[in-house]
Amino acid sequence: MSGNTFGTLFTVTTFGESHGPAIGCVIDGCPPGMALSEADIQPELDRRKPGTSRHVTQRKESDTVEILSGVYQGQTTGTPIALLIRNEDQRSKDYGNIADSFRPGHADYTYLHKYGIRDPRGGGRSSARLTAPAVGAAAIAKKWLRQQYGTVFRGCMSQLGELPIPFESWEHVATNPFFAANVSMISRLEAYMDDLRRDGDSCGARIDVVAENVPVGLGEPIYDKLDADIAYAMMGINAVKGVEIGAGFRSVAEKGSIHGDSLTPEGFAGNNAGGVLGGISTGQAITVSIAIKPTSSIRTPRQSIDINGAPVMVETFGRHDPCVGIRATPIAEAMLALVLMDHALRHRAQCGDVRSTSVPIPGRR
Repeated sequence: MSGNTFGTLFTVTTFGESHGPAIGCVIDGCPPGMALSEADIQPELDRRKPGTSRHVTQRKESDTVEILSGVYQGQTTGTPIALLIRNEDQRSKDYGNIADSFRPGHADYTYLHKYGIRDPRGGGRSSARLTAPAVGAAAIAKKWLRQQYGTVFRGCMSQLGELPIPFESWEHVATNPFFAANVSMISRLEAYMDDLRRDGDSCGARIDVVAENVPVGLGEPIYDKLDADIAYAMMGINAVKGVEIGAGFRSVAEKGSIHGDSLTPEGFAGNNAGGVLGGISTGQAITVSIAIKPTSSIRTPRQSIDINGAPVMVETFGRHDPCVGIRATPIAEAMLALVLMDHALRHRAQCGDVRSTSVPIPGRR
């Protein structure tokens, strides 16, 4: 299986399966000399880990990270950094009834036809559990970007199923299990999820992420555009089916006289571009929105086929997220951080000595 490595200069190679002994990643290209310990990484993993509320999978994983290499006397050495997270609460017997059939909307069918073999336990390699190593790697990227540029990442859920969540304040995000920036919506969101769980069904979600204090100049103008790489990274997250940068699909109905972000001596007048023009960062906030489909593993019986092509009805039992989007906010932040880290190193390598004759203008958030 190829396609397990992300990045060009700052690379992350993940390994493991949902019900194997461990998952993890190897990070290559991290600059030397940065203070680093497990304490820098664990808080990000804790934001993503399962079992934190009744609205997510009840699989109990501490997601305790171990740094195996690449750090000496508390500092990065420039050599590969290996992170290991041991699986602690696998319950493979829950998947016995789907070993020979395909869940509608899941990767079961495509994995078997591509590789001739698949691991049905927890989805194997296709499980969202494999986002944990990426979140761990991104904690390192976030720290470096914060130290170099003051870059800050924020994210929130802006829609749960049929319920839009109006934005109120970033301060609310850490106070509820939905990563919602609106505390007045929490009771409605909880009731919505309770109904779904009773019905044995699932729903999708929309997640918004923002990176502030991003320097001007990250990205390449043609095939390695910053926004193209962001979209590529976001589509690599399990269950993501759509990505918007800036105004996204709203741009279709806007006129050029409105959509184009005017430049003034005081800064950009807007940020419909989402912080990227011509594939290169403008210095404004990078704004991204992703659409996450409903979870495929549900108790509701659905029509499918078995591995011999015979019709079957599939019901999935076990501990599943009724909405994978509930834990997706730190994952989306992580993928954005990995893209910006990679492009920051690439920009420094190619254009680190460039001094523009134009004065940068303030970005609008």
